[in-house]
Amino acid sequence: MILEHIQSLRRHICHLAVMALACVSFAGASATLLLEEPYGTLGFFTATGHTAVYLSGVCADSPLVLRPCEPGETGVVISRYNGVGGYDWIAIPLIPYLYAVDSPKDIPLFADAKMVAFLRDRYRRNYLESVAPDGKNGETAGGNWYELIGSSYDRMIYGFEIETTPEQDEALIRKLNSSQNVSHFRTVSHNCADFAKDIINFYYPKSLHRSVVADVGITTPKQMAKMMVKFNRRHPEIQYSRLVIAQVPGSMPRSFAVHGVVESFFKSKKYIVPSAIVSPIFAGCVFAVYEGTGAGRFEPARDALVFDPRRDPQPPIGREDRLAYQHELKNLLIDGYPVTSAANVDKTWSKLQAKAKTDFDEQGRPILQMQVDGHMVRIGISAENVLSSDAPPLLVRQLLEARLQSELHGRSAHVISEDDVARDWKLLQQTISGNDSSLTARSTQHTETMRGNLP
Repeated sequence: MILEHIQSLRRHICHLAVMALACVSFAGASATLLLEEPYGTLGFFTATGHTAVYLSGVCADSPLVLRPCEPGETGVVISRYNGVGGYDWIAIPLIPYLYAVDSPKDIPLFADAKMVAFLRDRYRRNYLESVAPDGKNGETAGGNWYELIGSSYDRMIYGFEIETTPEQDEALIRKLNSSQNVSHFRTVSHNCADFAKDIINFYYPKSLHRSVVADVGITTPKQMAKMMVKFNRRHPEIQYSRLVIAQVPGSMPRSFAVHGVVESFFKSKKYIVPSAIVSPIFAGCVFAVYEGTGAGRFEPARDALVFDPRRDPQPPIGREDRLAYQHELKNLLIDGYPVTSAANVDKTWSKLQAKAKTDFDEQGRPILQMQVDGHMVRIGISAENVLSSDAPPLLVRQLLEARLQSELHGRSAHVISEDDVARDWKLLQQTISGNDSSLTARSTQHTETMRGNLP
């Protein structure tokens, strides 16, 4: 197979590269500015995305009380939100912030809106009642609390990591714990980027500042990321690294590239076109600012390692390897499905998943409950339990094919690691080869039924 030849040639080189690059992401305390892409219906300001700060040496007794981390703990993400319990900042552990689960082994392979809402609400009920309590009749709380958890289902995230010291962390903990945590969020002057700026500037004074020209004086997430890169260039002696956290594969809408204020205006036809008609001079000035500030040339994923919740950051998969996987998957799908369905396995799976019920197995890992041939079956939805459920092999295969198709195409395909793809490919091969005896025993009974579900 093409994959086998390429992987055998590159395995040792990649292993050495991982060891070298992983050293960039240091083991000590650090502060990471998280630049989060916008998603959903884009307005003038919402196209600027969101920003938060991940502190690897700071943990929390509650979402509102900080403390130094104990050995083995992974720190918290802290940010300013609008309309969440009336608080100015809230701290969430890293894995729940990204995936709305407690452990990396519970992260779903393929997520849809219903599953994401279920995982978020379960986590809220378990840990966030103090900031987002149930409604009057026990229903899910309203408001923007969902922004606290599961951010990686909604968008791609870029990290700009810089070293800190335990003494700096302890000083920040004292400052935030002793200050009045009352919301004074304002889009123009006290937004999430202002809060992130203040946190980074606490560690390194005057390192970040807003742009009067590119963002008309409004602090934006993209400007803060650009300042982090410039700060690193001025201070190469301070340990620094860049990370990218891919959006979880699934049917959730994909996020968009993050923009600054003037850039958002310039790239939005509903703003720039009427402006050019009414005042060509004004539109020309906007273009001049856009070009002069280099807003469109900043690439947040440049030189970034891929975040992996299970191990050290990994280099992105190489172009040749990615194309080889895409080629193998395409051939596999053509052989297994009608030509009209092979290119849309992820959409086919999305329809099946939309009819399923999300639940948890005995170990607390997410599963889906589905009707197959008049019987209710359970299919594991994480890498840890996808091969250990009572689901028919073809159903498991569809899930893994949908996962691979989603992660190997689109913008996210450039920010995934080879280890992630290799793991998913190995799981898929196990469903096809019949090496797993428990899958083989059930294969004959369910295969024709599941093929009948395909268009």
